[in-house]
Amino acid sequence: MNEIVVIGGGLAGCEAALQIAKRKIKVKLYEMKPQKFSEAHSNENLAEIVCSNSFKSNLLTNACGLLKEELRRLGSYLIPIADSLAVPAGQALAVDREKFAEEVTKQINSNEYIEVIREEITEIPEDKIVIIATGPLTSEKMSKAIEKITGNDKLFFYDAAAPIIEKESINMDIAFYGNRYEQERKKDEDIEIWKERLINQEKSYINLPMNKEEYEHFYNELINAEIVTLHNFEKREIFEGCMPIEIMAKRGIDTLRFGPLKPVGFDDPKTGKRPYAVVQLRQDNKEGNLYNIVGFQTNLKFGEQKRVFSLIPGLENANFVKYGVMHRNTFINSTKILDNTYKLKNNPNIFFAGQITGVEGYVESISSGLVAGLNAANQVLNKPKIIMPKETVIGALANYISTENDKFQPMNANFGILPELEEKIKDKKEKYKKLAEIALKNIKNIKFT
Repeated sequence: MNEIVVIGGGLAGCEAALQIAKRKIKVKLYEMKPQKFSEAHSNENLAEIVCSNSFKSNLLTNACGLLKEELRRLGSYLIPIADSLAVPAGQALAVDREKFAEEVTKQINSNEYIEVIREEITEIPEDKIVIIATGPLTSEKMSKAIEKITGNDKLFFYDAAAPIIEKESINMDIAFYGNRYEQERKKDEDIEIWKERLINQEKSYINLPMNKEEYEHFYNELINAEIVTLHNFEKREIFEGCMPIEIMAKRGIDTLRFGPLKPVGFDDPKTGKRPYAVVQLRQDNKEGNLYNIVGFQTNLKFGEQKRVFSLIPGLENANFVKYGVMHRNTFINSTKILDNTYKLKNNPNIFFAGQITGVEGYVESISSGLVAGLNAANQVLNKPKIIMPKETVIGALANYISTENDKFQPMNANFGILPELEEKIKDKKEKYKKLAEIALKNIKNIKFT
């Protein structure tokens, strides 16, 4: 079985195909364009970039910058192409989109080990090793084929996620721990027993109290903030699923106070009084260093999210590792079905790669394509799995999407998913420098057999 099928000619699929071909294994790369285009694609070339032309920061103190450097050192094909076609963008890596797609297509077409088949594939081959990299706008027929192998409850068609922030950037002089109504239960219990329970309870919620003036200021900025313009094909699916917080707020000034910001069940331990409104943060990962803002699914532009949500008392210096989103995004529940090589747990011949796995972003997709491609190739060659160290961003992303999480949502590269440092470093820039140093040391030690 010296052949691998790659379904999808986007960033992840192309990186995977080139990695496999480098190891002299034949690849059949299926791409449905130009026979059929998704709602967002229009260019016949492979590796089409449909949104921003930015691959984000090149700085090693930025998680995406570190991820790009890891990929360069591991022999990525697409990142060097992006480097060679960079356009001025300050510290960021931005590319000429047309030339980038042309160059990737040229390298794929000229590779003797890769056969590009321009047609929509609607069934997943059972007698081949397959990498599914069909992206966030997977076609309806392919989605049904994926449902068959993953289960009907493992595939999602839109992404409605609240912002996620680093715990250490929350102002705990303002915030307090506690679950709703927990304080009221103490009235019927021995006070000492209750205190002990409160100290030992799982600190899954952090609460941010607001007074009337703070709430009204936040409310007015929220309803007047700039939003992202959705594609027409996204609007129906998303708004049937759940409501953006800014839309909810526009129904009336007190709507949020009777919804996600309701103060019922809380007394602020610092004042002994019930707050006017309460924003809740819920633990988002097992390590407890990431928290999401409960109920804050949003279509606000990223810059507006930073500005408006930082008005919430306790979040004035919040470090956002992921902004809220509400858009069409087909993705599988990877934490239930994939391992950290992007392989399907119940079918050793099938890998996934790209945004369909729950990694979010161009560079993150390339990263998953590299890992899936290397491991698919090693499977053909009867070589061991390549598991990327979790101290690297590549490995941390693979670990994130394969670690069980009942609240799984797509994630981009950020330092919050890396293991905590043994030493406590308060200065954020110094902390990130140290994490980058550890990551690149681990990259240097990776050996491909």
